[in-house]
Amino acid sequence: MIDIRTPCLALQDKFGEAPELAIVLGSGLGLLAESVEGARMVPYTEVAGWPMSTVAGHAGELVVGRLAGRRVAVMRGRWHLYEGYDAAQITIGVRSLARWGVKSLVLTNAAGGISGAFRPGDLMLITDQINMTGTSPLSGTPAFIDMSNAYDVPYRLAAIGAAQESGVDLKPGVYAGVAGPQYETVAEVRMLAAVGADAVGMSTVLEVIAARHAGMRVLGLSCITNLAAGGAHLGSPVAQVDHAEVLRIGREAGAKFSTLVRAILPTLKP
Repeated sequence: MIDIRTPCLALQDKFGEAPELAIVLGSGLGLLAESVEGARMVPYTEVAGWPMSTVAGHAGELVVGRLAGRRVAVMRGRWHLYEGYDAAQITIGVRSLARWGVKSLVLTNAAGGISGAFRPGDLMLITDQINMTGTSPLSGTPAFIDMSNAYDVPYRLAAIGAAQESGVDLKPGVYAGVAGPQYETVAEVRMLAAVGADAVGMSTVLEVIAARHAGMRVLGLSCITNLAAGGAHLGSPVAQVDHAEVLRIGREAGAKFSTLVRAILPTLKP
């Protein structure tokens, strides 16, 4: 059983009262944290019970301050199954935030585009998810939670309105989460397309399950950093996908992404 009480007490000790809202930043999307006002930063290694973040593009820092008029906690990076952690370990951040008192969660990620509607640099509003990781953070418990509203409908509507007002193109789509760390084969991408996925990545789905179990309201945003399998399933010439390119596209989309999130935050109510 993962100890949630210890990291929760550490967060209370370092930051005091919990903010109502938290944001988890995906690969290459850390720019947003730099605009947090009155920021206090703590490395994950200083939060008792939190694992170390080992992936390039994930700073492994928790930043607390004000953003777009809201007091927020911003996680610069997350943990993944492919780092050797299990489902309970990679969701300890979300669970700790919920226990601390955070009510709303904005999850972001870098994803490979499956739908032909997407190009690298596009932003996707996650409308639903497909958990292809083969595991769950709720394993070992009789936690039969409902996931039919995994991504909060009022939050999605608020995001659509904020995107329109700020002039940011935001396309809806279904996100498939896989274990990684290898990128998907062409056949795997075709299979994901056939079951309704519009984008694919190696995070988020387990965090959403943990967040919903904890009673948090969730909004999900993907930055399409590449075409899954290089777009070969769409008839494009096969092109290799590499992590450096994912990080580069994420950084290039950072300004647009930050504009969108800053427009959304004031509209999200606990």
